[in-house]
Amino acid sequence: MKTLLKFVKNLLERLRVLKSTKPILSKINLLIIRDTFTEESTLGKLFLNGEFFCETLENPWKNNVRNISCIPDGVYDVRLRLPRESASRDYLHLLVKEVPNRDYILFHRGNTSADTSGCILVGQTREQDRVNNSRLAMDLVIKEILNLGGENINLIIKNK
Repeated sequence: MKTLLKFVKNLLERLRVLKSTKPILSKINLLIIRDTFTEESTLGKLFLNGEFFCETLENPWKNNVRNISCIPDGVYDVRLRLPRESASRDYLHLLVKEVPNRDYILFHRGNTSADTSGCILVGQTREQDRVNNSRLAMDLVIKEILNLGGENINLIIKNK
């Protein structure tokens, strides 16, 4: 009986350790559902692994023209981008890879479409044509992505 009890305790401890281990190679799924389209901006909601995480703001759709349009809806790979890789971002941010006819599409801080240059901004709350508390939202997104391993990041963008 003591051997069985010891075995069960050992097994429970091993399960607890396994449960607390970060899934290093699991996919991190970002989903943006764009739901509000104005002449000035495109607003949406960002979901991280199926859970609502924050608000998004992009330029309005202008035929994917560099610096003034949001990117096409679709599926993209994303990677963390270090501050030293950027001339203007002194914080960890995200780079959306292989956007058709575009490059350097980032997730970064900012509040209005004037701050985007074709990139994706995140915020805690939103109003017409703006997101708020962008610094905090960006920090939380990066923190969660790092907590999940920081690799294998997939982005899906859908228009509602």
